[in-house]
Amino acid sequence: MRRERAETSAINYSPEAKALMEDTYAKYQKSERSHRTRVTVTQFSLLAAMLVCWELAGRFKWIDVLLFSYPSKVGAQLWKDFADGSIWPHLLMTVGETLVGFVLGTVFGTLLAVAIWWSRYLANVLDPYMVVFNSMPKVALGPLFIVGFGPGFTAIVATTLSITVLITTLVVYNAFREVDSNYVKVVKVFGGSKSVVFRKVIFPATIPSIVSTLKVNVGLAWVGVIVGEFLVSKVGLGYLIIYGFQVFNFTLVLSSLVLIAIVATIMYEAVSYLERRLIGNANYK
Repeated sequence: MRRERAETSAINYSPEAKALMEDTYAKYQKSERSHRTRVTVTQFSLLAAMLVCWELAGRFKWIDVLLFSYPSKVGAQLWKDFADGSIWPHLLMTVGETLVGFVLGTVFGTLLAVAIWWSRYLANVLDPYMVVFNSMPKVALGPLFIVGFGPGFTAIVATTLSITVLITTLVVYNAFREVDSNYVKVVKVFGGSKSVVFRKVIFPATIPSIVSTLKVNVGLAWVGVIVGEFLVSKVGLGYLIIYGFQVFNFTLVLSSLVLIAIVATIMYEAVSYLERRLIGNANYK
């Protein structure tokens, strides 16, 4: 890609052609900025409309306020919890568990996918076990992790890994298999070993799939952590949700869900930024 750009820049265009290309590119950039602006405005307009409808429905008793609360009440709950500092231990614990489960799930899943791709024997041996384990409800494994690791951080992370590792392995391994076999054959013809094939062909071609897996793992990590906190934790946003149900404080439940949505969105946007940077650099090279 870099050489192609260099060759293109080496061509001597006439001033009229250069002006036409620059004008066309400027129009394209303007069109893209306009599109992104319209999308952003529409997204925030929809969110604002939903919040207004929810607020009005709560104020005028169109919905059961005990169960569904309304935005201003949820906001007041969040303000109080942040002001007195009671929310911080729960928020930091859940975010910490999620980040650890997210990172370890991605790393272990990718390494397992590499091992399976490297050894056809290992792939054939593990294939039925992966199918069976993937079909099992991961929530049912929670009590086993609690007994095995004790009630606490480790059991919750283990529950998260039971969800993220296998999905990562399956997605990344399938991405490895879908790489054009002609590229692999060319490297082998010139004497490339399996490690060379992986470093020069397989891994670079599957970087977009690996990064896309991070997006999936953001949601899966949150599911695993919240499920684990439902089962065992005495601190965390999952614990607050269960506690809110027990004492019929559904405003607390909804405020915890709002926090989860906000932090999950931040994580997703961070992964999207990483994807743009990595794929952009890969294309540039």
